[in-house]
Amino acid sequence: MELSVDPAAATPPYEQIRAQIAEQARSGELPTGLKLPTVRALADRLGLAAGTVARAYRELEADGVVETHGRRGTLIAATGDTGHRLAAAAAAEYAGRARRLGVPEADALAAVQTALRLAYGEE
Repeated sequence: MELSVDPAAATPPYEQIRAQIAEQARSGELPTGLKLPTVRALADRLGLAAGTVARAYRELEADGVVETHGRRGTLIAATGDTGHRLAAAAAAEYAGRARRLGVPEADALAAVQTALRLAYGEE
């Protein structure tokens, strides 16, 4: 597993770690079931605080990219459609909330499109 952190980047170190592991898992470079280094080991290797790596691992677990199994460690999850499933659930939750708030459908859709452009770095 190749990871690098640019301390001068605008993106926080935990997010750099999270993004790299997520991409490597999605691409298959990190196969399902692969055991990741311990938080402390990866923090030492990258010259970071353990809390920084722990946060990246927590976010990866929340996204369904990794699974933590106590003493067995943190493993790459069988992602398959996990990302799509979680995105669909978040979209359904948003749609329901926008409707309850009385936001017109066109406005709710425009808000999502703006958020996606910002999230994906499109201006």
